[in-house]
Parts: sequence; C-alpha cells; structure tokens
Amino acid sequence: MTAKADALIEGYRPGTMERLGLGPQVVLGRNPRLVYGRMTGWGQTGPLAQAAGHDLNYLALTGALAAIGRAGEKPVPPLNLIADYGGGALYLAFGMACAMIEAKRSGRGQVVDAAMTDGVASLMTAMYGLYAMGFHRLERGTNLLDSGSAIYDAYECADGRYIAIAPIEFKFRAVLFERLGLPSTADDGAELRGKLEALFKTRSRDDWCRLLEGTDACFAPVLTMAEAPLHPHNVARATFIEIDGVVQPAPAPRFDRTPAGRPVPPQAVGVGCRSALADWGIAAERIEALFAAGALGAEVQH
Repeated sequence: MTAKADALIEGYRPGTMERLGLGPQVVLGRNPRLVYGRMTGWGQTGPLAQAAGHDLNYLALTGALAAIGRAGEKPVPPLNLIADYGGGALYLAFGMACAMIEAKRSGRGQVVDAAMTDGVASLMTAMYGLYAMGFHRLERGTNLLDSGSAIYDAYECADGRYIAIAPIEFKFRAVLFERLGLPSTADDGAELRGKLEALFKTRSRDDWCRLLEGTDACFAPVLTMAEAPLHPHNVARATFIEIDGVVQPAPAPRFDRTPAGRPVPPQAVGVGCRSALADWGIAAERIEALFAAGALGAEVQH
C-alpha cells in the first residue's frame, strides 16, 4: 500500500514503525515520492522522545501554560486545544500539505516530524517576540491578552451569564465607552475594571447584546456549547450542522470551488474494509487471510 500512496501518517512512539519494518528508510526506499508524517508529543528525538505525555505537559514545557491564567493564581489548562489540535494536528496537516506540494514538483518525498512541543512553541512566537522586546511580563494575568487588561476580559451580567469585550484599539474602545456612558479618557486599570464589573452586572446578557452586539465595540456573548449552534450568526453561516441527531461543527475552512461537503456518519467496524483493500490492489486471498487471522477485526455482513 505504501508503494502506491502519496502520504502516510503514523502516531506511535519513536521507533515503533521501524520495529514493525515500516520505518521511513524502508518505505521511502520503495516509494521515494512518499510524504511520511510522524505525529508525537515530544518529537522523534530528544531526551523526552520515549516518555508518555499529554497536551498539558507539552504546554508546560514550552512556556505556554505558565502564561495562561489570572494574576496571582495557578496556570489554567485551556482545554486540550493548543497542543493536541493546534500545535499537533494542524501543524502536521500543514506540514503534510507543504511536503506533498513540494513532492509533486521534485518527485521526492520526505519525513515530516510534527512534535506538539514544536508546534506549541511556534504558536507562542508572537508572545516570545513581545517578551524579547520588553512588552510582555512573565507574571501571568498582567498583560493585555491574558486578562491583565480591563478592556480584554469576560464580565458577569445580572443573570449570571457572561459577555466578552476586546476593544484593543482606541477607536473601538471609544465605541464601547460611548455606548456604556463612560468617559472616552478612562484609563485601563483597576478603577476601570471595577466600573465595568459593576456596570455589566446591572443588566442581563441579552440586554447587553441588544446594546453592543454587531457594533465596533468588539463585543460577544459568552455562549455555552448548547447555545452557540443557535446564535443567529452561526445559524446564518451554517457553522454547526446536525448529523443523525448530533449537532456538531461543520467542516472548515470553506472552499468556494471544491467545498468539503457534508460529513457522513461513521461506519460500523468492517463495513467497506473489503472493497477498500481491493481498491488498493490487495489480492482477494490475502484479504480473506487477514480476516481469518483477525487482523482486520470482525467482518460485518451488509
């Protein structure tokens, strides 16, 4: 199969594919144009390459976790979005796409070593740049984008729900202040935060939406996963879709000429396996032997 493929992706610990006889040296020897993608947390090399780990560990090692949280409080785990999906899956996908484009030109494949620690560090480039210039403090919760600013934060409303404001630029801040009845000269700091906290608690989240949503105040309601699919903007863009009664995000990004189309529900184990192997040129007797050995799981009759 690898001799006919454009790309291969594996996510085992370093050395596992080599032990199985499917390492890059062997596979690229048979198919020099193959792009060989390797997904790990720590990378293929380095002192931690063989250690187990998860998203939070990779954030911790790269400086990202220490930068996320309120002032004077411990670091906050930001779900597993940053390392697993951002620094991991998306960087691997981008690397594979780049290498496949290059392989079409050169006829030569290569190994894409996608380490989640590398990806997270890359995502932190802007923060490291600000830190190097003296514009970002190491103490979390004291900077513009980490809740250290009164105009870049979430605030509780009268109904216990929350809204988020982020008018970083002064022209957008002026829009927010005008609509809130605050002086345009209000300085960002503890006093402004106190005023905003008290003010936002005087009305419900829906009231604030009616006043601020859709303006240049850089405002949005803080929606739960149950609420987000029902928001008019998300509905208008079909940001969420329903498949077999399950509401889920739609494919992204959007392609105008070759749209991704509507995802199909997952198939039962074994469904389509026989035809897929046949399409790859696997002989019928070999497929039967694999089923008999249990290598392909239990066959499903359909």
